[in-house]
Amino acid sequence: MSDVTLSGHGGEHAVHVARAHGTQAMFTLSGAHVFPMYDGAVKADPPMRIVDVRHEQTAAFAAEATGKLTRTPGLAVLTAGPGVTNGASAIAQAQFAGSPMVVVGGRAPQNRWGTGSLQELDQPPILAPISKLARTIPTAGEIATGIDQAFTVAGSSHRGPVFVDVPMDEFFNSAEVAWSGPAERSAEAPDPDAISAIAELLGQSSRPVFILGTDVWADRAEVAALSFVEALGVPAITNGMGRGVVPGGHPLLVTKARGQALNGADLVVVVGTPLDFRLGYGVFGGKDGATAAQVVHIADSAAQVSGHATLAGSAHGDLSLCFEGLANAVDRVVRKPDWKPWVSSLQETVAATVERDSALLSAEADPIHPARIYGELVPRLADDAVVIGDGGDFVSFAGKFVEPKRPGGWLDPGPYGCLGAGLGAAMAARLARPSSQVVLLLGDGAAGFSLMDVDSLVRQDLPVVMVCGNNSAWGLEKGPMQMLYGYDVAADLAPQTAYDEVVKALGGGGETVTDPRQIGPAIDRAFDSGVPYLVNVITDVNAAYPRNTFGI
Repeated sequence: MSDVTLSGHGGEHAVHVARAHGTQAMFTLSGAHVFPMYDGAVKADPPMRIVDVRHEQTAAFAAEATGKLTRTPGLAVLTAGPGVTNGASAIAQAQFAGSPMVVVGGRAPQNRWGTGSLQELDQPPILAPISKLARTIPTAGEIATGIDQAFTVAGSSHRGPVFVDVPMDEFFNSAEVAWSGPAERSAEAPDPDAISAIAELLGQSSRPVFILGTDVWADRAEVAALSFVEALGVPAITNGMGRGVVPGGHPLLVTKARGQALNGADLVVVVGTPLDFRLGYGVFGGKDGATAAQVVHIADSAAQVSGHATLAGSAHGDLSLCFEGLANAVDRVVRKPDWKPWVSSLQETVAATVERDSALLSAEADPIHPARIYGELVPRLADDAVVIGDGGDFVSFAGKFVEPKRPGGWLDPGPYGCLGAGLGAAMAARLARPSSQVVLLLGDGAAGFSLMDVDSLVRQDLPVVMVCGNNSAWGLEKGPMQMLYGYDVAADLAPQTAYDEVVKALGGGGETVTDPRQIGPAIDRAFDSGVPYLVNVITDVNAAYPRNTFGI
């Protein structure tokens, strides 16, 4: 791209560069420190959409979810001081999840710095530990290159959040600068020797399993990953935004046989997700004197390869190139593996699990078992639906029963485990996928973090179906505390709170459901309503999700 000359104030420069990087909307809560961004959005040709919210956390979570869904950095614009610090949890979530996002913060004017002007705070040092880059852009003339750098860094492997702030006086100042446009990004090829070594391990393996994580989607490697799985006939488990890469119901998707797969494998190849608490810190099998599985880690960048796990092999680079190189290398190994007996065994377990789960999915229990909600919801989901999880126990059930048919249709907090992301993610999903179903799954605890932003959905005509599993408790904490101490405190919420009435008061729709037979019809009414609609299902607090880890 040849140089273009940008003129006007700093906000106009910032909006022009953001749009050149693919940004379609900014998420914000009004603040004078960032007025130039709004003026730049209004005067852009065509104007950039401004989505304003009731809490800055929602704006930042919406930008984070936009990065996940579109694989282009989302944009949050937060006013100085508390506006910025209110976005910190979403920025941390993006850092843990590898979500590309840019947060532009306001900053007290430079010509008043040190005199105590409103919300004067040196913000980059606060956000640096949870960002790929955090800096101040000091002058109007440097805004274009500074915003360009922010989007480039955020969208480069390994992806994540970037924070920049601009002094208020410099944001309002005008400048004329030359800018050459976004730079072309090149794909990093993996080390062929590392790929060949992994292929040899596969050739020697009798019981391999692949785990496909968020970065398979983020690195646009979903086509290469599915082709690899199908060409080799290797069983796969998906997590995070890797869900849907191998479609729900596919014969090689063995997530429903996860325990058998990970305890019985002799080789586990983890691609595009960290070896953290969700994956036993990279230790699989080895129980009752059995030999533990060998572990291979493949990541999109060198820093993402595990430094704590004992690895039999590793590689990093563009994940499509990793899958393609590995398929070619396996084709050259001397020993051609036969994994059919292993795959058949896992498929039998998947079938048995589906059969066993059917009883829960159709349970007539009173109070309602949370699984029954998914028994009604899943058959009503289109293949391109976007399902968002914001909760603890209730959303854990979603992870068990919802298997997306396509990649890019599942959003959860990721390893940071932050509640309150749901309403922002719902906004992002409705904008990114205007013709798709958008379903937000809320625990009643999570609902308290952000339900006020239903007002933002209503004002901006963003219909979303919300399903609340309301067990009147912090379910993820109540059970473990009882197990540890024999009692619980600070774990109960008001019984059967009418969260649907909150939504209706804000201009949406909703209803409370206490009869399991009415869940499905209520969900149908929600989809048909054309407004933000909350189905508030009263569930059994004693029907806890059976988990194997508390995250430590």
